[in-house]
Amino acid sequence: MDIMQSSLNKHKEWRGKIEVVSRTAINDRDSLSNAYTPGVAQPCLEIAKDPALSYELTRRHNLVAVITDGTAVLGLGDIGPLAAMPVMEGKCALFKEFADVDAFPLCINSKDTDEIVNTIANIGLSFGGINLEDIAAPRCFEIEAKLKEKLDIPVFHDDQHGTAIVVAAALVNACKCAGKDISKLEVVINGAGSAGIAIAKHLINLGVGNICMVDLCGILARDEHYDNPAHAEMSQKTNRDCKHGVLADAVRGADVFIGVSKPGLLTQDMIRTMNEKPLVFAMANPTPEIMPDLAKEAGAYIVGTGRSDFPNQINNVVAFPGVFKGALAVRAKDINEAMKVAATKAIAGCVTDDQLRPDYILPDAFDRSVALAVAKAVADAAIESGVAGLAVNPL
Repeated sequence: MDIMQSSLNKHKEWRGKIEVVSRTAINDRDSLSNAYTPGVAQPCLEIAKDPALSYELTRRHNLVAVITDGTAVLGLGDIGPLAAMPVMEGKCALFKEFADVDAFPLCINSKDTDEIVNTIANIGLSFGGINLEDIAAPRCFEIEAKLKEKLDIPVFHDDQHGTAIVVAAALVNACKCAGKDISKLEVVINGAGSAGIAIAKHLINLGVGNICMVDLCGILARDEHYDNPAHAEMSQKTNRDCKHGVLADAVRGADVFIGVSKPGLLTQDMIRTMNEKPLVFAMANPTPEIMPDLAKEAGAYIVGTGRSDFPNQINNVVAFPGVFKGALAVRAKDINEAMKVAATKAIAGCVTDDQLRPDYILPDAFDRSVALAVAKAVADAAIESGVAGLAVNPL
């Protein structure tokens, strides 16, 4: 039985991957009076006087909303909000399993940016953080930006920032393994959508030497015109040498290939034109831009993919649970660049020097110590950068 049929059978058996569990027993009049009326009136009145008490007197301090409009679901595209529900439930299950963070799935039946923003903003007080998921570009950029202005809780688009954090951690360790200086790298990112752009921005913040972005239109260059404002912005921040052409032109002389695009776009001949010890992160799912065996045969020193059946899986599950756990722990109002950089360094640091090798550059997805390490680093960075509501990291 293949995994698709197996998963379908399991979903029929589970009838949902999450459930609501009461944190208090209600089995007599006293317990009923404390949990509900009349006693519940007192915490309500206290929160009315001091809204910050909502973090102490309700579950808000550990509750994240996982929200989608269903327009960019996994590799399935625009399948709609209802069909996206199994993915949102799965994300919530990962939050709980890996970081003990409670999460609730919300699927919004709208493609109107302002309607989505207003819907989320109007329910934001119920949560300690918002995780945006599977929202198509360029709408996802605007939704996130507007929500950050409206809400004083973290808003995080995992497809963008979670991916960027993990890719950067993989790159830090790959460079250490290959003996490459991150500040001198020539990096090619194939795919200038939400993930590709977030990766580029994050790598720039980490001090990566030069980045060249490639999309359907070819290499993004500052002397070209782009109707897409995100492409226009990135054309000014990348491609130092103002290269023109297609992917084959971009990878010639590059140290790193990062693919967030489509299957089969990177060839062995292209890899052979890259610098010594090329690093190839081919992350298209389920079929990467080049299969690992072909990349290795062409001379790739380190190969990573998004798949669990190959070494070096570049998987967001080592990032987002810990990022939110850390942000929630100190009541952060944002997940800023300092916190993302801290998360990247924490993930990379979970692979010790004696463990590091070309086929092991990231910690295992099931290493439960990763989320706590990331959470501690993120919470510290939130305090140091001034976005935390608490002055002391409780983790």
